[in-house]
Amino acid sequence: MIGRLSGILLEKNPPQVLLDVQGVGYEIDVPMSTFYNLPANGEKLSLLTHFAVREDGQFLYGFGSEAERFAFRLLLKISGVGARLALSVLSGLSVSDLAEVVARQEVGRLTKVPGIGTKTAERLLLELKGKLADALPASAVPTDGARSDILNALLALGYNDREAAAAMKQLPADTTTSDGIRQALKLLSRV
Repeated sequence: MIGRLSGILLEKNPPQVLLDVQGVGYEIDVPMSTFYNLPANGEKLSLLTHFAVREDGQFLYGFGSEAERFAFRLLLKISGVGARLALSVLSGLSVSDLAEVVARQEVGRLTKVPGIGTKTAERLLLELKGKLADALPASAVPTDGARSDILNALLALGYNDREAAAAMKQLPADTTTSDGIRQALKLLSRV
């Protein structure tokens, strides 16, 4: 098994990176959440990996955090979910967002991920219920009603998960729903 690779980042071609590890170039597929946080070409990079051997080839998948790799492996255990779909889920939702979606059983947010229809979303929610939230730190799963309402309002207004999450991070912890929405919209309008 290859559990982690460290080396020099040579190329970035979404969703794949080429990592030079002491003269050997490894092609690694990464979710977009990891891809967005990559350093510039020529910089040092360390990725946690998942190595998969199938009859059509050997594949390496890389992750910027243990939580992403854990979620990826949980997704792979679900019938009908392959590596491409698991990467797509992690590209469309952060691990904490996925945990929130599962905790709230939100089929609609999962169906926004390319390749996931209603039946697949329902199966994912059923299979992941109780597994994902237990594995993550308590701080990763939002429980505050006002913050949840603000996030849902931003998503309903057409902002994607990444934009909404970025705005949410900048809000004070004790904000009310209406003030939070107003402040988040101001933050998002500056971008």
